[in-house]
Amino acid sequence: MTNMPISAELVAEHNAASRDALSDEYDSLGRKLGRRGIAIDAIKEKVKSFGVAVPSWGTGRGGTRFAKFPLAGEPTNIHEKLEDCAVIHQLGRSTPGVSPHFPWDCVDDYTALREEANAYGLVFDAVNSNTFQDQPGQAHTYATGSLSSTVEATRQQAIDHNVECIEIGKQIGSKALTVWVGDGTNFPGQQDLGRSFDRYLAAASQVYSALPGDWKMMLEHKMFEPAFYSSVISDWGSSLMAAQQLGDQCKCLVDLGHHAPNVNIEQIVARLHHAGKLGGFHFNDSKYGDDDLDSGSINPHQLFLVFNELIEAELSPGKGFDPSYMIDQSHNVTDPIESMLSSAETIAGCYARAAMVDRDALHAAQDGNDVMLAFRTLRTAYETDVTPILAMARDELGGAIDWLGVYRSSKYRDRKAQERKAVGLGAGIV
Repeated sequence: MTNMPISAELVAEHNAASRDALSDEYDSLGRKLGRRGIAIDAIKEKVKSFGVAVPSWGTGRGGTRFAKFPLAGEPTNIHEKLEDCAVIHQLGRSTPGVSPHFPWDCVDDYTALREEANAYGLVFDAVNSNTFQDQPGQAHTYATGSLSSTVEATRQQAIDHNVECIEIGKQIGSKALTVWVGDGTNFPGQQDLGRSFDRYLAAASQVYSALPGDWKMMLEHKMFEPAFYSSVISDWGSSLMAAQQLGDQCKCLVDLGHHAPNVNIEQIVARLHHAGKLGGFHFNDSKYGDDDLDSGSINPHQLFLVFNELIEAELSPGKGFDPSYMIDQSHNVTDPIESMLSSAETIAGCYARAAMVDRDALHAAQDGNDVMLAFRTLRTAYETDVTPILAMARDELGGAIDWLGVYRSSKYRDRKAQERKAVGLGAGIV
C-alpha cells in the first residue's frame, strides 16, 4: 500500500496507551459471555471479517433543502474522496469498499483510478448512476422523469448513462450497478401511474441486458422525494415486482431512510430474502420525513433487528444470500469522516449483537409461543456492550482502538483545509 493518510506511528502510539485497559475490558466481557455459552473470540473473528462500503459522495458535506454549509478541507474530486475513504478504513478497518457515483466521479483513466484505490487498500463496490438531476451539457432534461419519462429520447439518454456506468464498473472492478430514480409526480393526474411503471420496466430491461453474467443490478426504492405525490419505485413491493420481471440478476436494495415512519423494515428483509431478491442495504437513519442521518443515531434497536433477520437469512440461505452493505449518509453538521467511522462502528456492533443471539432458545420460544422469553432472548443480545470486541478487532487488524482520538490528534482535516480548494456555498433546493 501507498503511504497512508494517517501516520502509522501515531496509531501505534495511541493503541499502546489503550491496550492494557482494552485487554482488561475484553477479558471481563469474555468471562461474562462465556457464562452464556458464547465464545468471545468467535464473535471477534466474525467482526473482523465483516465489511461495509462507504460512498464516495459521503466524504463531503451534504445539504438540506435550504442550504449547504461547507467544511474546510472536504474533497472536491474522486482522488481526494479516495484519500478520505482511506482514512476511514485505516482507522476503522471495516470499510474496504468504496461505492462511486457517476458522472460525479468520472475520470479519464479508470485503470489508474483502480490502481490508486488499491494502493490505499481499497476496492470499488457497486457503481451508482445519476438520472435524478441534470448535468452540464446534457441533451434532455430529467425534470419530468428519466427511465420512466414520456419522452423516448430522455429514456434512451438514461439507459445509455446506466450502461456507461456498467462499462466504467467493469474497468474499476465493480460487480454491481445500483439504480435509484427520482421519477414520479407531484400532482394527481400528472401521469398515468400504470403506464409510467411500464415505461420504467421497458427502459430498465435494456439496462439489465447490458449486465455481465457475474454482476447484479440493484433497484432502490423511496417513498417520496423529489416527487411528493407518487414515486415510480416507491416501496419494496414495486421494487420486488420490477426485479422479478427483469431477471435473476436483478435484486432489491433497501435504504433504511426511504420508508414511512414506523415501517417494519426487518420484516421487509425477511420477505425479500424469502423471494430470493434481497440485494443489499444502504445504512442510515431517519426521524421524521428526513433521510440519510447517521446510521443508528436515532433508532439503533431497529438496526439490530434488521441484522437479526440478516443472520436468520444467512443461516437459512434458501435461494441465496449475498447482500451488499453500504453506508449512505448526508453529513450536514459533522465531519463526514467522523460520522462514517461512527456509523461503521455502530453497524458492526449491531452485527456482533445479532451474532450473539441464542438461536436455539429463540426458535424454541417462538415455536412454543413464549412471547416474553423470545423477546428477552433478543433483548439480552441487544443490551450487550460489544465495544471491547469492536476495539480489539480494530487493533488486531491494524486500526485504531480509539479512532476518534487518533483522527483528531492527526489534525488531518486541518491539513486538508490548507491543501485543498475550498468548496463553495450551496443554496439548497427550495
